[in-house]
Amino acid sequence: MEESNAKPQPKHPFRCGGHRAKTIGHLRAWMNRQGRSLPGQFLQGAAYRLGGGAVTLIILWWQTRY
Repeated sequence: MEESNAKPQPKHPFRCGGHRAKTIGHLRAWMNRQGRSLPGQFLQGAAYRLGGGAVTLIILWWQTRY
């Protein structure tokens, strides 16, 4: 008989899915309590980095010009 390389299936697969769904629900509730959304936070961080980079370029341009 050949041995399988497949990952063994859990005895109770519904428990894993239920635990994952419960954890995701807790994370969503926590994010709602914080009053923030992940995409909003990402865009805010990206804008902050972009603005900082623009200021750095302006300063470097100013120093090389004068």
